[in-house]
Amino acid sequence: MEITHNVSLKALNTFGIDVNADTLVVLSSTDDVLKLVSLIGSQTILILGGGSNLLFTKDFPGIVILNKLNGFEISEESESHCLVRCGAGENWHSFVINCIASGLGGLENLSLIPGKVGASPMQNIGAYGVETKDSFFSLEAMHLKTGEIRSFNNEECKFGYRESVFKNELKGQYLILSVTFRLTKQNHVFNIEYGAISQELAKQGFTEPSLQAISKAVIVIRSSKLPNPDLLGNAGSFFKNPVVDISVLNQIQVKYPDVVYFPSGFGKVKLAAGWLIEEAGWKGFRKGDAGVHLKQALVLVNYGHATGSEIWELSADIIADIERKFSVRLEREVNVL
Repeated sequence: MEITHNVSLKALNTFGIDVNADTLVVLSSTDDVLKLVSLIGSQTILILGGGSNLLFTKDFPGIVILNKLNGFEISEESESHCLVRCGAGENWHSFVINCIASGLGGLENLSLIPGKVGASPMQNIGAYGVETKDSFFSLEAMHLKTGEIRSFNNEECKFGYRESVFKNELKGQYLILSVTFRLTKQNHVFNIEYGAISQELAKQGFTEPSLQAISKAVIVIRSSKLPNPDLLGNAGSFFKNPVVDISVLNQIQVKYPDVVYFPSGFGKVKLAAGWLIEEAGWKGFRKGDAGVHLKQALVLVNYGHATGSEIWELSADIIADIERKFSVRLEREVNVL
């Protein structure tokens, strides 16, 4: 266990916001986890993975826990499926590529999403028609106050759109130690109709989809739209795609017949937040060092020296403008601290 005090978190969040934490604790082993409860006491806690879904607006007055618990193993398998257990501190994209290289399907559409494996069930990360919950089997987590280690199954995680029990009633109470996925070994079911995957496959000359081909297509698409946080500070998609009643869609279509949306079931549709923001004229907008990306309106960026508060204020202006123009209220996908 590594413990340091008054530490800058600039290098540990993809927005590159320069704030400090009172204490930074780095966990690398099971022994470190067991020592953690006595260290925490009554202090405020923040569990940090890849720092890719956070916006810091001020210093953090407590303990930041950096999870570096690694490991990858097949814990159980049948002829058609297997359970793959991965340490919560593993890089998500590396884990996905490892699964694909092993011929395991289910996560290929989630290639190149930044962050750690432990954040995947917390956020129920998703892209191109696939979400964590679709392949999730269970996770192991430790209660930060009692030290109790327990398992959560799919139902107990209460997954929703970019939501889970760990973002709501159990927020800040558990440290995720490992995540287990149920992946296919054969007869893979490919999802290539969402977004531009099928077009990209055709462009690359693939006549039949495969795990590798879909992953490559997703990587090409994401790389063309989303800025590399090592070069331009960002947290990926800043806003959720709003889910609204079909009646709301119909009202928008009167003035904007080309509005982009996707079926969501139960009389609802999911509007493309990026389309709404671009249509409202925000794409490429910049105020100081806080801005909206030139290629993807869903992404807010830090051009170098923006504060978290400046990026938050920009997001608030966008939310208010979209509500005025479309009568739809956007929600932030990132966690604001």
